[in-house]
Amino acid sequence: MADTTAVAETIEKAAEPTAAEASAAKMEIIQSWVEHHIADGGSWHPIPGLPAINLEALGLSLHGAMLIIAALILIVFGGVIAKKGIRIRSRLSNLFEVLVVFVRDEIAIPAMGEKDGRAMTPLLCNFFFFITVLNCMGLVPIFVTATANFSITCALSLITFVFMVGGALIKNGPIGFAKSFIPSGVPVPVLFLIAPLEFVGLFIKTFALMVRLFANMLAGHMAIFVLLGLIVLCQSVAIKAVATLVFVPFALFIYMLEVLIALLQAYIFTLLSAMFIGMTWHPDH
Repeated sequence: MADTTAVAETIEKAAEPTAAEASAAKMEIIQSWVEHHIADGGSWHPIPGLPAINLEALGLSLHGAMLIIAALILIVFGGVIAKKGIRIRSRLSNLFEVLVVFVRDEIAIPAMGEKDGRAMTPLLCNFFFFITVLNCMGLVPIFVTATANFSITCALSLITFVFMVGGALIKNGPIGFAKSFIPSGVPVPVLFLIAPLEFVGLFIKTFALMVRLFANMLAGHMAIFVLLGLIVLCQSVAIKAVATLVFVPFALFIYMLEVLIALLQAYIFTLLSAMFIGMTWHPDH
């Protein structure tokens, strides 16, 4: 009888997960959290506990759906402001006007000049508001961070690249565009080094736009998940309590910082786009 009890206890202990297995299971849970909020996919879980929305059946990906939602938010937002602005000025319409004037007077015109700056203000406003909405959506639990997707930031930066090259060809012509890679007053032997570097600089600027937005949005969310994940990985109750007191305030601080970064990165992307387009259109300046 004693032998039977001992064997039963041995089997029960063997069936219990070891510390390494428990840690691995927790790591899988943390990984699923991160992938759900950052990685792209074919389903969307806006409300925990309810069935997921199958986006693949609609021909969409998760981040693609976020782009559509952000566009709809801006369309509805702009429609409400336009409707209110006809009869009476509201605080919301005043705020919107201040931001548009800021993009025009502080970003577009200084970077491109009066005429081109006013003409390009709609594009830069689209960049600023669209990226701001996407970044802020990533801070809401039911949404995901679409700007942490390399493909999306690549598409946004390619729009800037098209306006850089296409606009320069239209304004300066093919010969003028080619001359922009040849600085004046440079010795001829040095031009064989400078001209290729100037040409490659077009792609480096585009790549910098793409990576800056992607890396900043991804890094902030990863930092929050790492801090909260460390609490989950703690085995002891006492250590977990201490970790909660230490890491939760840090995670909250990073979250508040992410709110600022969401606006800052939209501003930086818009500013750099205006500067790069202006430098390509007006190489002499």
